[in-house]
Amino acid sequence: MEGCAKFMASDTGKKLIQIDVSSDTVCPWCFVGKKNLEKAMEQSMGKFDFEVRWHPFFLNPDAPKEGVKKSDFFKMKFGPVQYEGAMSRMTEIFRGLGLEYDMSGLTGNTMDSHRLITHAGHQGYDKQNALVEELFLNYHCQGKYIGDKQVLLDAARKVGIEGAEELLEDPTKGVHEVQEELKKYSSDISGVPHFVINNKYQLSGGQPPNEFMRAFEMAAKDGA
Repeated sequence: MEGCAKFMASDTGKKLIQIDVSSDTVCPWCFVGKKNLEKAMEQSMGKFDFEVRWHPFFLNPDAPKEGVKKSDFFKMKFGPVQYEGAMSRMTEIFRGLGLEYDMSGLTGNTMDSHRLITHAGHQGYDKQNALVEELFLNYHCQGKYIGDKQVLLDAARKVGIEGAEELLEDPTKGVHEVQEELKKYSSDISGVPHFVINNKYQLSGGQPPNEFMRAFEMAAKDGA
């Protein structure tokens, strides 16, 4: 289906707010945006039902599959002074969300994580959301490398995704679908996280919860 009506009623009779998120698993602001979106959703549960769908984006499409040391990569990217400032800022922001920001481990190509996330979407958006959460925690808080097949399998097992091993055994499986998703949802944006609410209202970056709540209200009025 190419698009959805601006407004659909859910089974509960509440208005359904659909949120399409373009994100990369190695982007800390995507995790911050997810947490702030969830706070806004929690505060709006009495009014709306929600469906959140995750779509791929590649911050570094040419990143090596074998991975490189995260701290080395970002020191080279930002320079040592900017690196220290950026890390202390992210540490503070993550602490504000009750999380510990961890710069240990490797960073690298995220195609396999996006193949798995796209695959999970076919088993339900709640499962997909749980997988995205687990991968964000793995990478940003636990020093795990999400290019590592075992890390991906463990995350899939933990949240109940079926067929993950079969998918990851074949490096070509699901790649076309990821590329189609990329073209459809992320071809016109230059950064993530990027949120589209009810196919109309767009927000970018780690927005505070009240900005999401304002967008929910505008989307609901449109469908009144």
